[in-house]
Amino acid sequence: MATDLFSQDSYQPLASRQRPQKLSAFYGQTHLLAEGKPLREALDKGLPHSMILWGPPGVGKTTLARIVANQVDAHFETISAVLSGVKEIRSAISSAQQQRDMRGRKTILFVDEVHRFNKSQQDAFLPYVEDGTVIFIGATTENPSFELNNALLSRCRVYVLKSLAIDDIKTLINNALPSLCDTTKRTVTIDEQALDLLAKAADGDARRALNFLEIASDLITETESEALISKSIIEQILGSGNRRFDKSGEYFYDQISALHKSVRGSNPDAALYWLCRMLDGGCDPLYLARRIVRIASEDIGNADPRGLEIALNAWHAQERLGSPEGELSLAQAVVYLAVAAKSNALYNAFNEVMADVRDMPSYEVPMHLRNAPTTLMKDLDYGKDYRYAHNEEQAYAAGETYLPDEMEGKRYYFPTDRGLESKIAEKLDYLRSMDQKQRDNKQNNKQQEGKC
Repeated sequence: MATDLFSQDSYQPLASRQRPQKLSAFYGQTHLLAEGKPLREALDKGLPHSMILWGPPGVGKTTLARIVANQVDAHFETISAVLSGVKEIRSAISSAQQQRDMRGRKTILFVDEVHRFNKSQQDAFLPYVEDGTVIFIGATTENPSFELNNALLSRCRVYVLKSLAIDDIKTLINNALPSLCDTTKRTVTIDEQALDLLAKAADGDARRALNFLEIASDLITETESEALISKSIIEQILGSGNRRFDKSGEYFYDQISALHKSVRGSNPDAALYWLCRMLDGGCDPLYLARRIVRIASEDIGNADPRGLEIALNAWHAQERLGSPEGELSLAQAVVYLAVAAKSNALYNAFNEVMADVRDMPSYEVPMHLRNAPTTLMKDLDYGKDYRYAHNEEQAYAAGETYLPDEMEGKRYYFPTDRGLESKIAEKLDYLRSMDQKQRDNKQNNKQQEGKC
């Protein structure tokens, strides 16, 4: 194959050469493009609309945008939010206006990595989407709800593209083999073990699969009769760290959410899996340690207070040992929390109290609870009638109140009947019965005094 930079036959990556030109050759996304699906029907009828294509890398966002343009015979303009600015936006709009005015032709304006445009840049597209100058197609790997203007979102339909299935990746690889040829012009083949390994390593990313395949074809040892990509060749190029993970993007938050919910759902196997996925993807173990401590208070709480202690110990071990030795302590904490008794009573109580503190007036501290370090304060009744609990029966001042007067009787913490909290609930019920008995005695005494 010629590689002269001045030749029209100059080198193109395999992924580019294999880019499908029509829907029938497109891989995956059957939930959007199968017969009868709304997007497929719109394209078959030649009625494209503005859309946002949201999905991970290598699932066909750019390819699908080009196919849409081909399907409806539209002019195709593309800009990248990484490389472009206002000048490029204006140029693309001007080209679209010329296509409309001079040829009566629609324009597909494809904006790659659209989430990288700031809000004002995104606003620049609105009038041209509104008046039909362009059919806007934006591609993003980030959640459009967080990254795109509401005004732009309201003018586009969001389509979620999924990672390609392993079988789709295998089909993609097999179909690409005829496009490969080594220096001796032999047909390149791949054995089943290598195909399985490569399809899994692609992690749902078609571009990654084809890039690995092309590299593998360059590493084939010359033989007399065949050019075979073997498992050992694939292993040679893969190395480590092939899983998809974004330390600040959608995958990050999805996976930490999955870890938290697996612990909350008392599933140690799933909790371990998501922990290892994040560690393998390069997540900071100390970030995970902090989140695990949070989980211990939010979802286990006083049902098993040892959970917080174990989580803190795991954090300390990670700080002392570093990676990878300290990561086992995180796994130990995650498994313990997953199997521990669960309670969000403390979490609910904390949130409710914080809401009341923000919304209610700043009530005064009751006089009997105030400190009285000076004679003046004592003369003003600071601390008057305060009952020292240790001097009372069972070290409990039955009937004493501790909330502001305006909130007397308010309850926030409702222990569950799980783990240690069941014992806490019993204790609180008993103390409340003592309070009630004290109130009844006071009431009876008042009634007796009234009779006298």
